[in-house]
Amino acid sequence: MISKKVNKIKTINKIQDGKITYSDLNIPAKPLFSYRYRIAGKPDYIVENNCQYVPVEVKTGNHNLPQKNHVLQLAAYCQLVEETYKSFVPYGVLVYNKSKQFKIPFNPNLRFELEHSIKDMRYILQTELPTRNHNDQNKCRNCSMRSYCEMKII
Repeated sequence: MISKKVNKIKTINKIQDGKITYSDLNIPAKPLFSYRYRIAGKPDYIVENNCQYVPVEVKTGNHNLPQKNHVLQLAAYCQLVEETYKSFVPYGVLVYNKSKQFKIPFNPNLRFELEHSIKDMRYILQTELPTRNHNDQNKCRNCSMRSYCEMKII
């Protein structure tokens, strides 16, 4: 059941028209899983409009352009939605700070980049220890892996 709170957030963030069929914002949702890539994730929303399912990811920060890591995260959600709903996903939406929206096409180039990134990450995990790639305390503070990380800076 999608709450009034989620619909209010949808309005505030100017999320496209359509029915919210999935939300991870009001209560934790069940993760989606890709058997093809063996990845899992939970987009903030999935909006269904005209028989198309579109993942939506809401981010903090004021960015004039979509951030590469956010685009790849959204691409993973597009893949997850395609496999879960067995329906072509033409694009996903990134929303920054309730004001800027970017419609990111899930085109062949992004699909290839997603697959390549997943393969790279698996290779690194199999051949070497992962290392922290930043010195940003905010990233560490908000990281979902913080409690397990031996390289955290705070």
